[in-house]
Amino acid sequence: MSEQYWLFKSEPKTWSWDQQKAKGEAGETWTGVRNYLARNHMRAMKIGDRGFYYHSNEGLEIVGIVEVCALSHPDPTTEDPRWDCVDIRAVRDMPRPVTLKAIKANPKLSDMSLVTSMRLSVQPVKPDEWAEVCRMGELED
Repeated sequence: MSEQYWLFKSEPKTWSWDQQKAKGEAGETWTGVRNYLARNHMRAMKIGDRGFYYHSNEGLEIVGIVEVCALSHPDPTTEDPRWDCVDIRAVRDMPRPVTLKAIKANPKLSDMSLVTSMRLSVQPVKPDEWAEVCRMGELED
């Protein structure tokens, strides 16, 4: 089984890691994405895919790990049928948050979408990038 990895960006003022964790096992719909590429990434997700939870604008760091708990479905925040969302649930805190500055400084991560496609709210993460960020965050498997 090939695992896919992702990165979900949220402004802490809008939806914080603590709010995500408070949703527990049920998780929360990842609504409001209005970018076709990000939407297509969500359509490609499978149940159990893991993702980094990234605080954008404030903090600028990966603070946790989430998993996809519901497949792509119509976004309930719009009547427009073009937009989908997935549901994600918090899995665990990143023991040591990994900052954007540290990611940009790491040559192993120079091609990571977070570095090259800064504005995209849902991004793919390659398996080697996942492993490196987990190492930087002092996260054991």
